[in-house]
Amino acid sequence: MRLLSLLAAAGLGLAACAPSSFTTELKGESTVPAGPPGATTDLNAFPSISSFAGLDFDKNQDFKNQDVQKSDVTSAKVTSLTLKLLSPNDQDFTFLDSVEFFARAGDREERIARRQDISRLNLRPPNPVLSLDVDDTELQPFVSAPTMSIIVRGRGRMPEREVRLQAVVTLEVEGGLL
Repeated sequence: MRLLSLLAAAGLGLAACAPSSFTTELKGESTVPAGPPGATTDLNAFPSISSFAGLDFDKNQDFKNQDVQKSDVTSAKVTSLTLKLLSPNDQDFTFLDSVEFFARAGDREERIARRQDISRLNLRPPNPVLSLDVDDTELQPFVSAPTMSIIVRGRGRMPEREVRLQAVVTLEVEGGLL
């Protein structure tokens, strides 16, 4: 019986040292300006998403809920990234050809997701959602940096009307102790 108690205690001790895993979601909005009336104008620069600049994961509510500091993170990867067209609700994605998202910390940058040939996907209104192809990029060095930003690059044509988009990035994070 004593041996069984020792084994149970050892098992609980090992379980307490196991890394925890949790999901955090980052949301932000961007507005793509309308092009000049009656003209087709290339969209060579994608507007930034202000809430994706200067991210400090020690201030992230999911990290706080898990009692995890960014310095405790052993792995972080994007599991999904979507762009939803918020307005106008009768707009589609035909103005956009390609989009790429990158993580940046200091002078280091890595692509985290991309999508090509978007205008051919036939994503119909109202409020279509574009799912991006996620890269298997390890973001631990970015998450644990003093600050991290997510930047967007895209190509296409400026829409006839101003378009508001919402980006949602879902991260699977490992770190800390259970």
